[in-house]
Amino acid sequence: MKTTMKCAALAGVMILAGGMALAEYPEKPIQVIVGYSAGGGTDVMARTTAPFIEKYLGEGASIVVKNMPGASGQIGITEVANSDPDGYTLGTFNLPGMMARTLDRQADYDRDSFTYLANVVNDPNVIVTSKNSGLDTIDKLIAEAKENPGAITVGMSSLGGDDHFMLIKLQNMTETEFTIVPFKGSAPARTALMGGHVAMGILNISEVANFQEELNVLGVALAERSDFAPDLPTFAEQGVDLINGSMRGVVAPAGLPEDVEAKLLDAFTQLAEDPEFIAAMKATANPVEVVTGADFKALTGDLYDLAKEVWETTPWN
Repeated sequence: MKTTMKCAALAGVMILAGGMALAEYPEKPIQVIVGYSAGGGTDVMARTTAPFIEKYLGEGASIVVKNMPGASGQIGITEVANSDPDGYTLGTFNLPGMMARTLDRQADYDRDSFTYLANVVNDPNVIVTSKNSGLDTIDKLIAEAKENPGAITVGMSSLGGDDHFMLIKLQNMTETEFTIVPFKGSAPARTALMGGHVAMGILNISEVANFQEELNVLGVALAERSDFAPDLPTFAEQGVDLINGSMRGVVAPAGLPEDVEAKLLDAFTQLAEDPEFIAAMKATANPVEVVTGADFKALTGDLYDLAKEVWETTPWN
């Protein structure tokens, strides 16, 4: 009888301890790895999102953003894929770029290497030129590119990303040729553009919203005008049917414990409806499009298929 009572008491303690462990996540700071330089669109998304995820994870939650730029985001996302699946290492995840990295080089991850938490942003591309280039309209840009093939240098954050796919579309549509100058992130690409070191840049609307006086923004790659820049025309309005952009979200290593995954998914789900978060993202011109869990994984599969099609028809190496 005593033995039975002791076993029952021990079982009760274990159940209670298990419940306490569940409630205590996170017990230490969570690191979010950003595979690009500070100041770019991905970094801004991560730093703007972090305090709201802390809020919904509960009192005491702390998120630390760590930049690990290089290899077009591959260094950072590889670190995430190879980290312990305990909920304390998360990483930003860019589409289509992260899937393109599995096509144009050897990668230590694939689409099954992650627990998909949430896409947060769908950020359309823009074409920008330096003020001293004289190329202040899309018509002038195309005319110059046709007259002098390869003469216009284009700054962008990486090859095989949304910026690069946007350029491929532009070249195919207009029968033009440009010279790509890749950088380790959008922030250094934008700096080079403002300094006149490259004539043109393909960035995202969030990355140029606060720099419109220093740059010529020739158009937005959306079907309709952006709420963040209603005065900027789409390319379609100007006779060039360009629609393209960057998806940015957050993943964890594959194999995340179900309870931890559920808590993180709940935080991102609440985030999507938080008016303060929407306002904070609007202030940085980041268009919010939250897609969570299985839907985010399916979206990744779709964009992998797109990247593979581009790679097979127009390889960028």
